[in-house]
Amino acid sequence: MNTIIDRGDGIWQVKVPLPFPLLWVNAYVVRAAGGAVDVVDPGLRTDAAEARWAEALETIGFAWSDVRSIALTHHHPDHYGLAGWMQALTGAPVLMSDEARTSAEALWGPDLREETAEATLALFARHGYPETERPAMRAHLDGFVPMVSPQPAPERIETIRCGEGIRLGDAEYEALHTPGHAGGHLSFWNERDRRLFCGDHVLPGITPNVSLLPFGDGDPLATYLASLDEAERLPVETALPGHREPFAHYGERVRAIRAHHDERLKKMEALLAERMTGYALCRALFGEKLSVHQLRFALSETIAHLVYLERQGRATQSLADGVASYFVR
Repeated sequence: MNTIIDRGDGIWQVKVPLPFPLLWVNAYVVRAAGGAVDVVDPGLRTDAAEARWAEALETIGFAWSDVRSIALTHHHPDHYGLAGWMQALTGAPVLMSDEARTSAEALWGPDLREETAEATLALFARHGYPETERPAMRAHLDGFVPMVSPQPAPERIETIRCGEGIRLGDAEYEALHTPGHAGGHLSFWNERDRRLFCGDHVLPGITPNVSLLPFGDGDPLATYLASLDEAERLPVETALPGHREPFAHYGERVRAIRAHHDERLKKMEALLAERMTGYALCRALFGEKLSVHQLRFALSETIAHLVYLERQGRATQSLADGVASYFVR
């Protein structure tokens, strides 16, 4: 697999390895004519990822001192994890939305991460997650801390607001608010070249995870679907995603993702002819052979879909002994 690819116009795709089934996350190095470099989504911190960046410096031909900014589409660890490490090497500011910053602090900041982990387990418990499995999930959640450390220095984080311009290489991009997959998710749009750094908002070949968390958006699937409607209006010719390869069929992909969620919701409604907890429904949809990592995504996404169905009046929730179950009348 070619891991560092020249995409033209000063843009390099760096496939930063992940210890998860996705295998890699796309970071992008955008180089200006004068040699300055902007990095988009540096990746998760692991030894293999650091080695990939050493390879990128040599292959692309830049030094850490050339990096002028580290821009983040969102706060998820596979995109955010190396931001503080890279900032320590470069002195560059980390650019992210205010909501992404707040979410990162809640998930991994020393003052809030314990509370957030316990709130996540409580959310899962409310939806039927077995008590015997909770210690493994807690260890999994705690395991991300070294992969996002060190955190970016607070005084060197700069907020990107929706509609503002951001310079990547020699081109000006507009920061678009594309939430749903993550609160405060941004995409970077260059209208002249019809080029979009889309993070995980729209991906080729796989469907972005949409999860309910114990903080933030109370109906992330509704937010995501509305955000897709806005995204489909963009005349994108080159989409640079967080996973898989850059692609051109942007509008077609948006429609396919929307259709996927429509099908998933209908399948859930059929299964909910029998009353089920979120956990039971998750297992019915995704099976028993899930790692803890995969189960966290699957259960969070199942809960997000259940909340959407309930708020749309398509499913009913009942509560017994602190555990929610759902059914379709």
